[in-house]
Amino acid sequence: MQVQYLGPLMMGHGHPALTGYDLDSFPANYFAVELGEQAGCDGSLIEGDVLIADESRAARNNDLTVADINDDCQLGRIWRIGGRVRFIPMYGRESLFIREDMLLGVVVNLARQYVA
Repeated sequence: MQVQYLGPLMMGHGHPALTGYDLDSFPANYFAVELGEQAGCDGSLIEGDVLIADESRAARNNDLTVADINDDCQLGRIWRIGGRVRFIPMYGRESLFIREDMLLGVVVNLARQYVA
């Protein structure tokens, strides 16, 4: 699933899902991405969710990661097979082997705006 890169958390964002977060408390290596309409509205991840990723954390099997696939930020899970990395995109795309340097970060938090 394609995601929209929002930028480093330490720069601050006006995104409603990040309201109430002390963005200064996050390390400099954390960044945010927003899920688009491909995520839909039923499931553990939904359209408009903001995911916080750590670009310095080493990705392990089944980690939810953000990767640069053909100049698009994509969300998926990874599996290490031998010395290779298999990227399994969210929502119906075929998995593929990627280079380690294509991994941008491991998702460590989810921010969601709740409407009253």
